[in-house]
Amino acid sequence: MIKANYPIQKFNEIQTPFYYYDLDVLRKTLEEINTQTQNCNFHVHYAMKANVNPSVLAVIKNAGLGADCVSGGEVQAAIDAGISSSKVVFAGVGKADWEINLGLDNDIFCFNVESIPELEVINELAAAKAKVAKVALRINPNVSAHTHHYITTGLSENKFGINMSDLDQVIGLFPTLANVKLIGIHFHIGSQITDLTSFQGLCVRINELQEYFSSRNVVLEHINVGGGLGINYEHPNHFPIPDFGAYFKIFRDHLKLQPNQTLHFELGRAVVAQCGSLISKVLYVKQGSSKKFAILDAGFTDLIRPALYQAYHHIENLSSELPTEEYDVVGPICESSDTFAKGFVLNQTKRGDLIALRSAGAYGEIMASQYNLRKLPKAYTSDELAR
Repeated sequence: MIKANYPIQKFNEIQTPFYYYDLDVLRKTLEEINTQTQNCNFHVHYAMKANVNPSVLAVIKNAGLGADCVSGGEVQAAIDAGISSSKVVFAGVGKADWEINLGLDNDIFCFNVESIPELEVINELAAAKAKVAKVALRINPNVSAHTHHYITTGLSENKFGINMSDLDQVIGLFPTLANVKLIGIHFHIGSQITDLTSFQGLCVRINELQEYFSSRNVVLEHINVGGGLGINYEHPNHFPIPDFGAYFKIFRDHLKLQPNQTLHFELGRAVVAQCGSLISKVLYVKQGSSKKFAILDAGFTDLIRPALYQAYHHIENLSSELPTEEYDVVGPICESSDTFAKGFVLNQTKRGDLIALRSAGAYGEIMASQYNLRKLPKAYTSDELAR
């Protein structure tokens, strides 16, 4: 049980709320990824948008992963963390000129291009530096990810990627663009995908597109299938590491790579979510007319996913072994949406108890805000608290 790894005595000495990262869980997760991708042409880029805590990035860099970036700030953070620019991919529908120039100056592996205007701008900026930018076309495959509509990205109605109906026009442009080189195609259909058949559908679509590009004598050096693999938010103690074996097997079994092609992945949540928890204290237990409220010192400024996505996070009272009761677990923010869970079963809870909101290593600390002029949460790791 991961719960046993919590240094609760140390927690009592730290001002809450704060993030806690169990780096042993992260290392085991990365070991499993590397085990499942060894002896094949698979390359994993960590999706920086999930978490850029420096201690977390250091462990990821040491495991040999590259970086998937969606902003200039993330490109810089990856380079600052020691990740080789030759392993950096840069996606995003709205890359600013300075961000593109940052990528060019650092000779990153690839720009994942999402529109014709972007392709033309990259060509122009690369020409000004007498460079040739390597690009992959992010194609919108119109494949459903069967996930929350806010984090579905691969349908024709979404803002992401180039529609397949526009591919002839895009390919026709390349002979006129001397400062970009097409080296691959890129996809990302969504996040928190637990129905692996969605990835089978993506493989089928990629196989069709491979034939399309081959028929036009376009050589693709790599295929990038994005990320999106989900985690088990309901049972983080029992499923701390996603089933990477089944995930990568989907692509081994169903994707028809051509000779010498490499396959790239952009995993984020599946890498870091389970190693992180938001640790909070109970400020008050309030008896309502028909329910009890456990009011925490953490709010949606610290973990916005429940308010934004109605997302579930398992919650544990680390201080109590008493019989259980139901609580609405809420924060102190002056918004009704500042609710982590309703009718959640916890061990009997009192003021001062330590509460862990689990599976918060992805899209937790990185999305924190200072709304209500609250301080940003600090972060601590298992390594530093063990000293």
